[in-house]
Amino acid sequence: MEAVPYIKMEDRGKYEGVLKELIGILKGLPVERIDGELNYVITRILKEAYPLRYFNLNRAIGVLECAKLEFYRRVVAPYEDIKIKESGDV
Repeated sequence: MEAVPYIKMEDRGKYEGVLKELIGILKGLPVERIDGELNYVITRILKEAYPLRYFNLNRAIGVLECAKLEFYRRVVAPYEDIKIKESGDV
């Protein structure tokens, strides 16, 4: 089975309910608690989803790195572009 980096549109629905609930919980926290609790959730998911073998742990680290890059590309960079337009470049 080939690894696919993106989830198909038709496969996303199965996560929407639990994601909405999880996001609601996180958004209800004081901002200073979000980091620790999000770290806990992500770590638990990876720990439970991947069998304990180096091959799988290495893949989990790759998933984290790609998620970081995707978040930067889709959220942080566009936000920075807006701020550059508002405040000027460095």
